[in-house]
Amino acid sequence: MKKILFLAPVLLVVAFLSSCDKIADLLTFYIEDSQSVKIASNFPIGQVVPLTPISVPTRSDEKFKNENTSANLVKDVKLDRLTLTITDPNAENFDFLQSISIYISTNSNDRILLASLDNVPTGVSTLQLTPTKEKLDTYVKASSYTLSTEARIRKPISRDITIRTDSRFKVTADPL
Repeated sequence: MKKILFLAPVLLVVAFLSSCDKIADLLTFYIEDSQSVKIASNFPIGQVVPLTPISVPTRSDEKFKNENTSANLVKDVKLDRLTLTITDPNAENFDFLQSISIYISTNSNDRILLASLDNVPTGVSTLQLTPTKEKLDTYVKASSYTLSTEARIRKPISRDITIRTDSRFKVTADPL
């Protein structure tokens, strides 16, 4: 009998915690975005080079509405992944790149690191950057944000290269 009295509260706690995870899953969704940027040839080798910033419209109100929530209920936004893919020319790879850091900012928020990769591998045309752990609520809730990039070039870029940036943000909203 004592075992049953002891196990009952433990089972209740386990059931409660697993239901909380299910509720959190219901309140979590992803916002995905893609942007393309053209990198011109003739960058200096070995120096950190800033690339032209890209303004990204968020359309977050529309995305929140599609998920049956609103900006004031969003409590946590983090970058889930950021991938760079060379789309033109097809035969190009990231051999020219030594390291890369991508930053996010808005008109009313400071620039913070979004994702980065040091020691870029050679022979690949797709890179998975390491996301920061920063909370990005105010950036994604804004009408637009700006992505700026700093890259260290390993070898000369002989022709213009087009790179697609695919980002995915994990968004968690409050139920009420």
